Amino acid sequence: MRVIVVGAGLSGLTAARHIAAGGHEVTVLDKGRSSGGRCATRRIGDAVLDHGAQFFTVRSAEFANIADEWFRAGVAREWCRGFGNIDGHPRYCGSNGMTTITKHLATGLDVRCSRMVFSIERNVTRWKVNLDDGTVFDTDAVVVTCPIPQSMSLLANTDLGIPDGIRTIEYDKTIAALVVVSGSTNVPAPGGVQDGDTTFSFIADNQQKGISATRALTLHCNASFSDANWWTDQDSTHATVMSLAATWIGDAKILEHQPKRWRMATPRTTWHEPCWSHGGIVLAGDAFAGPRVEGAVLSGLAAAEQLLA
Repeated sequence: MRVIVVGAGLSGLTAARHIAAGGHEVTVLDKGRSSGGRCATRRIGDAVLDHGAQFFTVRSAEFANIADEWFRAGVAREWCRGFGNIDGHPRYCGSNGMTTITKHLATGLDVRCSRMVFSIERNVTRWKVNLDDGTVFDTDAVVVTCPIPQSMSLLANTDLGIPDGIRTIEYDKTIAALVVVSGSTNVPAPGGVQDGDTTFSFIADNQQKGISATRALTLHCNASFSDANWWTDQDSTHATVMSLAATWIGDAKILEHQPKRWRMATPRTTWHEPCWSHGGIVLAGDAFAGPRVEGAVLSGLAAAEQLLA
């Protein structure tokens, strides 16, 4: 069986690994410059910053087996057991940033980045995956793991009968700031603050987290602030975010700062099953099994199992 996977994030890479392990030919296509999706890690000089997913938890036995393999491979480790108050529940992160995990998942796969899928359409009994550069892949099946609005655009010329509960899923936006500093900040141990104030949904000190030799902060604005300021000029919005971040930066000297935005960061609702499939097309991602690392991985696994069955 020939399979194309659209999206090289956690869902897509998990699906691809399991399909390939079943002896099938798999190619993963992603519009980004590298794999990872929401597992995004950026370098700014000597600083390393996770600017997408910050950590993951383990809630199911199925995912525990997968996470254990990551721990044994040395690509993930425990970060802490609570932010502010120790609650005993481990939070894990990539050993050198969250992309450490997705780079591990991509090893040995045919992953092609900077490849923009333009549309997917029927080709008699198979499927055609059309790229924006004119490249066409003929394939038996397609696993689509990008955000739902993008997936619906790719499948606009098909007659799949995708349920309204999937087609109408909307996403919250996220505006963020990446800030490299010198000196101590007001972010307490263990280097993470959830819902610290009325602006920021998460503040991370990547040095305390253990992924950066240099102190560097990731500040995610909450959905309300991000939606209200999304259409404002990016430079002025970033200036506002930096002003509001002063509480957390404290007396540290700012060395460099950059804005970051995600238009489709977190699904507002999710489908009640871990994937959806019909006629060789499988939809998967964090809009299915939940907007967490665990949900994305389990959705990709379910997509693979659906095709292999």
